Amino acid sequence: MQINAVFVCLFVLIDSGMSWDFFVPVCVGDLVKTGGINQYVVQDVVSAKQLPSYLNKFKAALRSQGPLCILEHFDTGYSVLQHCKSVDLAVKEDTLELLVQVVSGLSVSLPSILVSTSLSAAERKEKLNAVKMSVFLLCKLTENLESDSYRQNIVTATGKGGKKGKAGGEGLMQWDSEREQVLQALVQLFQLDIRSLWSLSLVEEEFISCVTCCCYKLLENPTISHVKSKPTRDCVIHLLGLLIKKYNHLLGAGVKVIQMLQHFEQLSSVFAQAVSVWSTEYGVRAIIGEVIREIGQKSSEELAREGSGVKAFASFLSEVSALVPELMIPNISVLITHLEGESHTMRVAVCEVLGEILVRVLCGDGLDESGRADRDRFFDTLQEHLHDSHSHVRTRVLQVYTRIVNSKALPLCRYSEVMELAVGRLMDKSINVVKSAIQLLAAFIAHNPYSCKLSSADLKKPLEKETAKLRELKEKLEGTAPVAVIKASELWAAMVPELLVTVRKELEPTSEAEKEQQEDEEGGEVEEEKEAEDDRATAVKIAQYLRVNKYSRQLGSDDDTSELNQSLPPTPQKEPEKEGEDGELKKQEMLVQYLKDTETFALQVERAISVINTMLYWKTTSVVQEAVQFCVTVCEFSVANSISGVRKMLPLVWSTDAAIKDAVIQAYRRLYLNPQGDTIRMKAQTLVDSLSELMVDASLGTIQCLEEIVQEFFSSGSNLQSTVVQVLWERFTGKRETSSLYKRAAVLLLGMAARAEREVVLGNLDTLCSVALGEKVTEDFLLARDTVITICNITDHVRQSKGAPFRLPQDHQLFSCLTQAVAEGVVMEDPYWQSFMEQAVRLIYFLAESPDQLCSRLLQRSARLLLDQIAEGGEVNKDAGQMQDGSQESNEQVNCVCLAQLLAVCGCVAFWQVSHLERSVSAELRRRRGETEEREEKEKGPAGKQTANESTMEEELGLIGASAEDTEAELIRNICETELLAEENLLSAFLPLLVRVCSSPGRYSHPQLTTAACLALSQYMMISPSVCEENIRLMFTVLERSTLPVVRANAIIALGDLTVRFPNILEPWTQNLYARLSDEVPSVRQTAVTVLTQLVLKDVLKVKGQVSEVAVLLIDPDSHINSLALNFFNELATKDNAIYNLLPDIISRLSDPERGMSSEDFNTIMKQLFSYITKERQTESLVEKLCQRFRTAKTERQWCDLAVSLSLLSMCERGFKRLQECWECYSDKLTEPGVYQPLLSITAKLRRGAKAQFKAQVDEFEQRLTAVHTRGLENVESPEMDEENQKAEVSAEKTVTRTPAPTRGRLKSKRGQDFVTPHKSRKSKKPAVTFSSDEEEDEEGE
Repeated sequence: MQINAVFVCLFVLIDSGMSWDFFVPVCVGDLVKTGGINQYVVQDVVSAKQLPSYLNKFKAALRSQGPLCILEHFDTGYSVLQHCKSVDLAVKEDTLELLVQVVSGLSVSLPSILVSTSLSAAERKEKLNAVKMSVFLLCKLTENLESDSYRQNIVTATGKGGKKGKAGGEGLMQWDSEREQVLQALVQLFQLDIRSLWSLSLVEEEFISCVTCCCYKLLENPTISHVKSKPTRDCVIHLLGLLIKKYNHLLGAGVKVIQMLQHFEQLSSVFAQAVSVWSTEYGVRAIIGEVIREIGQKSSEELAREGSGVKAFASFLSEVSALVPELMIPNISVLITHLEGESHTMRVAVCEVLGEILVRVLCGDGLDESGRADRDRFFDTLQEHLHDSHSHVRTRVLQVYTRIVNSKALPLCRYSEVMELAVGRLMDKSINVVKSAIQLLAAFIAHNPYSCKLSSADLKKPLEKETAKLRELKEKLEGTAPVAVIKASELWAAMVPELLVTVRKELEPTSEAEKEQQEDEEGGEVEEEKEAEDDRATAVKIAQYLRVNKYSRQLGSDDDTSELNQSLPPTPQKEPEKEGEDGELKKQEMLVQYLKDTETFALQVERAISVINTMLYWKTTSVVQEAVQFCVTVCEFSVANSISGVRKMLPLVWSTDAAIKDAVIQAYRRLYLNPQGDTIRMKAQTLVDSLSELMVDASLGTIQCLEEIVQEFFSSGSNLQSTVVQVLWERFTGKRETSSLYKRAAVLLLGMAARAEREVVLGNLDTLCSVALGEKVTEDFLLARDTVITICNITDHVRQSKGAPFRLPQDHQLFSCLTQAVAEGVVMEDPYWQSFMEQAVRLIYFLAESPDQLCSRLLQRSARLLLDQIAEGGEVNKDAGQMQDGSQESNEQVNCVCLAQLLAVCGCVAFWQVSHLERSVSAELRRRRGETEEREEKEKGPAGKQTANESTMEEELGLIGASAEDTEAELIRNICETELLAEENLLSAFLPLLVRVCSSPGRYSHPQLTTAACLALSQYMMISPSVCEENIRLMFTVLERSTLPVVRANAIIALGDLTVRFPNILEPWTQNLYARLSDEVPSVRQTAVTVLTQLVLKDVLKVKGQVSEVAVLLIDPDSHINSLALNFFNELATKDNAIYNLLPDIISRLSDPERGMSSEDFNTIMKQLFSYITKERQTESLVEKLCQRFRTAKTERQWCDLAVSLSLLSMCERGFKRLQECWECYSDKLTEPGVYQPLLSITAKLRRGAKAQFKAQVDEFEQRLTAVHTRGLENVESPEMDEENQKAEVSAEKTVTRTPAPTRGRLKSKRGQDFVTPHKSRKSKKPAVTFSSDEEEDEEGE
């Protein structure tokens, strides 16, 4: 009864009023335990089944009593928390809705109460308990629902779907919206100043912790940083901001941010935003200092550990600096220490922070002295880390500098220094660093304050001129202004003597005083005191006079004053003229400094362009793309020499990498094919101007590459096409005044357009003939040549069209113009006629009907004109009465150039005649045969099916087509063999002349004649094998004995073509071709290596030991030849085992004493060649082959070369084992340092990273090497030998045999030679142990 009475009393206390206080528990379960005095305890935990009914009562009370109903129904909400895992989701959602309404209701009712001055203690306690209870329940329930949501999210993500998954998904969607409502209600409540509800406004920490734990729980959601979670994220940030500002959560927030960043990397951006909001909108700037201080105190060892959150810290710092950079400056000293740490991630973050500060805070001219000092210090720090040990740091620093330059925040005084560092980073080993350096240099060019259009050469003269002018100004000022440089101290020193004289004269003491002063020495002290007093008085008077500028009173009479003024130097005063001269001097100094900076910048840009241009052909696609973009940027800003990079990247349109090809096409489209202008006409003119500038002085390869891009433009259907074509025709015909260079560019561009649309040129052939091939053709053969190239673009050969060939009749105006121009040019001495003639003959064979007849008439006409010229020259000489010998000499002199040009025509016609037969005629025969077969099949119809079935087997085997093609090929060969050089053919008349000129170099010594004859003879040799065999010896004689490098170079090219056409005839002469690789003239060596590279890589020539001559070119003094040789071996290395098979022979040839190659050159060549040996089996085999060559090597130099070659191999365990097995081959040569040292270096390489067992073998081998080297082979008995002797003795006693390792290796070689089984060989060697090396030496001696 007493217990019941106590409970009744408690219930009465609870019901009667606010005699209890609600304390927020640490754990939810603490509320059911007995608490302290007047502490609220949960009395009734409702079961899960009864909760719906109790919630209905809660709802009714809320409607009737308002939010204070939570005081009576707190147990219901608490029961939901207790049964949270077992109750339905609907119950939790209903409870959550009720609690949100309670908190919202309190937010509405509290404002009027908080401002009330008549609030009683009981009412205050009642409101306070209601706030605590509702917030506690709401926060805890929110945490539970968030945990359920996270678990459900994981289940839904990993499950296969279904009804439960769909239901769970719907619940999650509802929770996202409800979560936002909860946070809004809490924000609305805490925006009120509810601190007054507590006594002394001291809010207990447990209450604030309850709310903050809920907030941080919500932030742990993996999707909190997603866009869809932005409302929730913003509410949490604002709620925490209120708690930090009003409820003393500053320290707790700082610690919690650090903890969560360590465990949740995705929160870096969220907390960066949060810290920014707290410091700006809520004015709590100390939070940044707290967080950064915590990060700064992290040790380098701690950050290096896995899971330390270093990535999150770094990302957080970077994003905070981007949001509030000005607030980072006071705390930057804490972060600077991480620049010396081991974590490169933190170094990157700190550099990014410095970059943000420099871009957004410490920029501009308005900085005070402290700001400038900080800026300079930060820039120095960034520059230091351009040389950071980690490539990622270097990359990020370069990117930071790129942003600084783009933001124009880099001081002008640092441009040169930073750009020099950026150019240096182009040589970095890291690809990412190189790309970032290219981007930085592009930013420098885009935002530079100098004039990029001038090159350093253009700036040199203005700089010298202005520097001389500055020197003159300085000399002028030094000569006229000696007075102006007198200092005040020097002026006073000059005035002192006169001033002292005057002062003593005017202010000297009385004579009585002097007498008294001289009377007695005993009164000296008194007199000194008086004198001191007089001096002080005198000084005071002088100061007074000087203060009021009364110089006349101080100095005495006017006469004395005037005399003194005359004796004193004048007071320095700046005259207006001198001030103007000083200003002019300063302006000149600024101008000279600007020119110096501009020249330095231009030199750095030129250096960067030259380096980046080489990157256009790197193997890394991303670097090539960056280099292409750099070239575009440089060209867009009209930088000097920018066109070089644009031209150099043109061949990349043929790249097999689609990304590179697309980048180049887009670059040219951006530079040239998207012109700017107000009208279509202006755009077309701009496009033509830019393309013409690119084509001026461009090489043939550049023009061919440009064709692809221009053809794409004309194939794209642009609305500029017709206008561009019109502008080009206007330039070509001269309607618009333009230079001959741009006229040639216009006609070439028209030819490129004709590849896409034939009518562009075909419809204007008359115009082309009249303008470029008419009467004035001899005035400009270059324009005529380019016009012929343009017309060639409408032929089938260029367009690769199928069907009936497109050809023009022989009497067309075009061919009459061409034949006349070529024939007339034969008797002229125009240096450009040759190239025109070659293109003209080519066009005749491509476009004319029966071109052989046209060319025959061309040869006749050319020969007749030449004979007429000779006859005219003879008549003139005869009329002049000259001697016969003199006339012959004159004739020879006149005829040499013209005869050379006639022979060139003959050779060109012969070459294109063969090409015409084998390409055009053969293709036409195949086409006609195909048409005939189709026609016959149609005529046969159904009746011919049986016959067709009979020939099915032959068709499947390809016998019908093959036999027909063979017949056609045989026909072409017979024509070449019998008809082309028959007597009735005009070509045959010139062959003896060609042979005579080539075989008589002493008589026909004119360089042009010799060159033309040699080239024409080689073209004649292409006609048939018989002609080739008859003249092959003569051609090689010319190749070896001609004194003209151009003749030798042309002969190499011609013989390369002949090797492709008649490989069997040229095969015995291969050695003569390789001999030209050692020609004394670089141009001949370059041509030789180019031709041989093509022949070898196309498998026309078999790769033999002569390749050693190409290897010698790896050390050629000419860098271009060096690179060609390197390219040869790079390509050869792609063929299976090619270099591996050649290496032994190359080593033997290069180490031959007769060659006399230095050891340094040999090492350089071998180092490059051995870099291609990467397979382990190849290395093992080479070790054995090289060791065996020690036996045949005769000189010490050959031994050393073999040892060096062994040391250059990337040795492995198998190779080392083979090296040990071949010990007998080289052991007797180890006394030579040149053999010992390379082999010793092998052991040093093998020891790196080797396992213990293998390292012991290497050490043992090294000991053997050293022992033999120091004492000689005959004085050293190796451990293996001891073991052999011991085992031999044991085997003799016990009749148990076991062959030692070295003997086993030797016997293997014997078995391989004598075909003896292993058992027999062992028995035969059992009685005695011998050394195979000794045996072989004895045999060699015999």
